[in-house]
Amino acid sequence: MEIKGYIVALIMAMTMMELASLTLATSRRSMLTNGIGLTPPMGWNSWNHFGCDVDEKMVKETADALVSTGLSKLGYVYVNIDDCWAEIARDDKGNIMPKNSTFPSGIKALADYVHSKGLKLGIYGDAGYYTCSKTMPGSLGFEEQDAKTFASWGIDYLKYDNCHHDGSKPIERYPVMTKALKKVGRPIFFSLCEWGEMHPAEWGFHVGNSWRTTCDITDTWESMISRADQNELYAQYARPGGWNDPDMLEIGNGGMTKDEYIVHFNLWAISKAPLLLGCDIRNMTQETIEIISNKEVIAVNQDSYGIQARKARMHGDEEIWVAPLSSYRTAVVILNRGSVRYSVTAFWEDMGLDPNTVVEARDLWEHKTLKNRFVGNITTMLNPHSCKMYVLKPVS
Repeated sequence: MEIKGYIVALIMAMTMMELASLTLATSRRSMLTNGIGLTPPMGWNSWNHFGCDVDEKMVKETADALVSTGLSKLGYVYVNIDDCWAEIARDDKGNIMPKNSTFPSGIKALADYVHSKGLKLGIYGDAGYYTCSKTMPGSLGFEEQDAKTFASWGIDYLKYDNCHHDGSKPIERYPVMTKALKKVGRPIFFSLCEWGEMHPAEWGFHVGNSWRTTCDITDTWESMISRADQNELYAQYARPGGWNDPDMLEIGNGGMTKDEYIVHFNLWAISKAPLLLGCDIRNMTQETIEIISNKEVIAVNQDSYGIQARKARMHGDEEIWVAPLSSYRTAVVILNRGSVRYSVTAFWEDMGLDPNTVVEARDLWEHKTLKNRFVGNITTMLNPHSCKMYVLKPVS
């Protein structure tokens, strides 16, 4: 598989000015135009580790931990509450109500606390009559009322699921909330969680800031790598202000090896996916902290060009993932998906580089620029289910 024309065009023709013009032109056609999400969002979401076992004490402690670990300074600023936070019934005026047994202080007070830490608070809703847990109401028919409520509480992020609806298509229901959010006068990142069923990448930019391209992830190699594969199919649709979302990160939940979690982090980063941590931030191992704190990998994810990686080559269990970066650089993940150790080579021609180009290679996990200069290709030895990530910079 070769994407030479795609990469060459982007590297040679897409200046920052042209990218800004593209973003402006597409935003004019967007219903949302909230000016946020110019880089993929970073933060934490409660679902992967806690499921419905969520309460205000845990959310506050997580906010504290994002600050005390230094993760917030790296960009992890969203503290997102997932399903099960509200009472099953609305009040007599139709307002959605925080669950008194788990959020007795209310969401507004929680938002104030999170904001006092320099962080942002996210909430969860559904484009149906009930959320997926069926323990709280959805927003179908209450979009404007709920949007006003979320804004009055100080919500910064809305994950919007797709359960228990009226049978209409997501492309009909989701824009209703888009319009409601636009009216409230508060920029709220709008995350469409439609699971990729109706190809939301093809229409999501006009409705939200991110859109799920896959079903829910689980903490296994097979689940993670398949989500990356599915997400890659829609790479052309990602851009500043709107991102493909292969679901939250599982790093730190214990189901994969260190090498597999590094693959997970690298593929999400180079794919410009949201980096939403899904572990217990209050109780992380040093290994987990080291993976999610890699500043150089985060910088690839947050690069101003916002170009999602494509698979430049697939051969057996070998894969080369490539994304153009600003300042004439190229990010590359060299991946061994197989079960045996072997050598993998990435060729310049697969990446859209002139075969005679001399480059220096920065190893983002060794945190060093390799002494050798490379022409035509770069080769590395990889263990099973592992990868290398480099940033290549032409020097002549």
